[in-house]
Amino acid sequence: MAKKREKKAGKRMNKKQLAALMMEFFQSKNNEVLPLKYIFDQLRLTTHPLKMLCVDILDEMLQDDYITEVEKHKYKLNNHGVEMTGTFQRKSNGKNSFIPDGGGDPIFIAERNSAHAMAGDRVRIAFYAKRRGRGAEGEVIEILERANDTFVGTLQSGRGYAFLLTENRTLANDIFIPKENLKGGKDGDKVIVKIVEWPDRAKNPIGQVVDVLGRAGDNTTEMHAILAEFGLPYTYPTSVEKAADRIPAEITPEELSRREDFRAVTTFTIDPKDAKDFDDALSIRPLKEGLWEVGVHIADVSHYVTEGSAIDKEAQKRATSVYLVDRTIPMLPERLCNFICSLRPDEEKLAYSVVFEMTDRAEVKSSRIVHTVIRSNRRFTYEEAQAIIETGEGDYKEEVLQLDRLAKILREQRFQAGAINFDRYEVRFEIDENGKPLSVYFKESKDANKLVEEFMLLANRTVAEKIGRVPKGKKPKVLPYRIHDLPDPEKLDNLAQFIARFGYRLRTSGSKTEVSKSINRLLDDIQGKKEENLIETVSIRAMQKARYSVHNIGHYGLAFDYYTHFTSPIRRYPDLMVHRLLTRYIDEGRRSANEQKYEELCEHSSAMEQLAASAERASIKYKQVEFMTERVGQVYDGVISGVTEWGLYVELNENKCEGMIPIRDLDDDYYEFDEKNYCLRGRRKNRIYSLGDAIHVRVARANLEKKQLDFALEE
Repeated sequence: MAKKREKKAGKRMNKKQLAALMMEFFQSKNNEVLPLKYIFDQLRLTTHPLKMLCVDILDEMLQDDYITEVEKHKYKLNNHGVEMTGTFQRKSNGKNSFIPDGGGDPIFIAERNSAHAMAGDRVRIAFYAKRRGRGAEGEVIEILERANDTFVGTLQSGRGYAFLLTENRTLANDIFIPKENLKGGKDGDKVIVKIVEWPDRAKNPIGQVVDVLGRAGDNTTEMHAILAEFGLPYTYPTSVEKAADRIPAEITPEELSRREDFRAVTTFTIDPKDAKDFDDALSIRPLKEGLWEVGVHIADVSHYVTEGSAIDKEAQKRATSVYLVDRTIPMLPERLCNFICSLRPDEEKLAYSVVFEMTDRAEVKSSRIVHTVIRSNRRFTYEEAQAIIETGEGDYKEEVLQLDRLAKILREQRFQAGAINFDRYEVRFEIDENGKPLSVYFKESKDANKLVEEFMLLANRTVAEKIGRVPKGKKPKVLPYRIHDLPDPEKLDNLAQFIARFGYRLRTSGSKTEVSKSINRLLDDIQGKKEENLIETVSIRAMQKARYSVHNIGHYGLAFDYYTHFTSPIRRYPDLMVHRLLTRYIDEGRRSANEQKYEELCEHSSAMEQLAASAERASIKYKQVEFMTERVGQVYDGVISGVTEWGLYVELNENKCEGMIPIRDLDDDYYEFDEKNYCLRGRRKNRIYSLGDAIHVRVARANLEKKQLDFALEE
């Protein structure tokens, strides 16, 4: 019998059969170290060709990371420590993945092995050895912490039950809702649903309605749905608003006596025309020939919002105001942000100020950070201030023009030092009282915007230097900084390769200043060219994201060694933290705050900032699709703004609305995605669609529910 088996093993096994046998053998000897001779012996590989074939397969298994060579010719199944913890990422196509704690390559988790984990859940997995020729794979064995169990969608009712149809890309199955869990929700309503159970063998999770947002398609309903989708609040707690109502608006004589008085100094605010929360004001007066006093006055929110109060806890949780297309969801209750703290004209207001003595050449001779009381003389819109700069005529023209002159010098100095000049326009909508978009316009940054920006940058930088710049050998006190790391070298190289096709060059090595000056030269060179917006977009993608941290590494994009956020405490929580710490250190002379506590707050603020930005983009996308629903069938000129394996993204020149040509609709050839060269290439005809190409498209479909525009190629 043994001889027969040996003969079969020796004579009739091909590579595929032997590989399967070897894999089975290693799995059965899970934790054992297997010498080569032992493998030959146990698998009865007696002939020379079979032994050579076995050695070849072992080499491939090593390359596949399926096994490890412990010592020469001694092998062991690779189990990577068997169990790992990390974050689960769910995909609606079932291609779920697991990101290990501390980074590392994603590990594939099949739907059958997901234990119904949801996107963002912290989980423990059992790690399988790699299967031959395939990536690593694992199985969820424990859900450690749920990230999110609520979903937004539209109700579809049946008899005695309903389903939640979600647009969430992370949920493969609709949520089943029994009749008693509907909370008054009707067919076609947009609702928020919490998953209460997902039985092991059930295809669909079971949920209950926690809030009915309104009818799908209604503007306020859709805006609230966008906020809820990102886990952002869409209402303000009544208890917090009542706490704000109890705060007295009057300034006491004792408080006035503690502050530097700027009420008699010419002061004004410059803001967007629809703004109500005036965070910052500027004052200017001559001190002597060639010397000016410039005050950057910031709403003193920390005077009214005390640490640990109900208002503070809510503000901390929100961390930022959210700006959707047609509304602001404020960080603070309206009574505070639009009335008590807002630096409204002809009203006495408490401020925290950075006051500079500056020469005509914008040299800062001295600066001080002080609590003040101010009285704004005028509320300018950006357009009004811009008109004064352009015509030299208008209210407080001498003050506005002098600030503009100083700001232009500061700006020039900043770029000389290596700051990067990303000067992009923003897409805005003219909307009616029902939120319907009537037209698209582009908001550009002009001299009036830049005037305000330069003095805010100067104040933020000065505050950061005041705390962060200490004598050698001394440790600076804890402060939240706004930090920005150097560009990712690989992304910078990719950018250089990409722009080369347009005939541009970019320096990717050398000092920080040399690289940033090279980026600025590129941004100057593309001004007014058809590829301007595209190259700017790709350049921004090569940059790191700015974030908050108590560990200062400087701000690469601004070319500042020290930078923080001090100038917008009405709408950003880090600014409020900075105000409190300045008071603690400068006025009270107290020791440094707890580093870990503030780093956690910084991480939370950075995360909330990203969520708010995503919600803002989603609201713009919604309005773009809504705007284009009445333009289905119309033909536009556009530019290819993105290339992916599933199709081409196209941005229309006229209104900057972006849609997609699905790859399935490019039916004249079989197109393959060339990731390195940002293009789709036809296999037979070799036709190429590249990032930046001009293209004619017809609006094919506008799906509001999915916030999705589909275009068709118009030859």
